[in-house]
Amino acid sequence: MDQEKMMTENNDTKITVNLGFTKNLGNFESLRVDIGIQDFVRSGENINEATDRVYKFVEKKLEEKASEIAEELSGNKK
Repeated sequence: MDQEKMMTENNDTKITVNLGFTKNLGNFESLRVDIGIQDFVRSGENINEATDRVYKFVEKKLEEKASEIAEELSGNKK
């Protein structure tokens, strides 16, 4: 049995994805946002599918939070 097949049959396999975004605010200031999540391979998934699922979730959340922060910062500079 190859290693990938063994890993896909193990429901305890964890997938961790961490993404970050740094925004230059000017005047030698920057803001860093990091979001990460850890999840398990779900029934019927292989490792690649689980990784893609978790990555897409984290990527979407990072984009949402970065947009929220950008709006807050632009509102505070008025």
